[in-house]
Amino acid sequence: MDIKEKKITSAYGVVVEALPDTLFKVQIEGQDNVVLAYLAGKMRMHRIRVLIGDKVTLDLDPYGGRARITKRL
Repeated sequence: MDIKEKKITSAYGVVVEALPDTLFKVQIEGQDNVVLAYLAGKMRMHRIRVLIGDKVTLDLDPYGGRARITKRL
């Protein structure tokens, strides 16, 4: 049995808009792309708040749909 490995790429971005259900629109640094991102489980568990204008670290989905916010800088 082979285990598929997912490629997770990291990026930095700035929160542009806050949406309901812990979703955010984040602009990736160095690009004009705006990605829909959700909070990682540890951030939800420890109730870390993310506001508009915060710099965050993202794990991008290899298929380009969404991203996961893993850290607030």
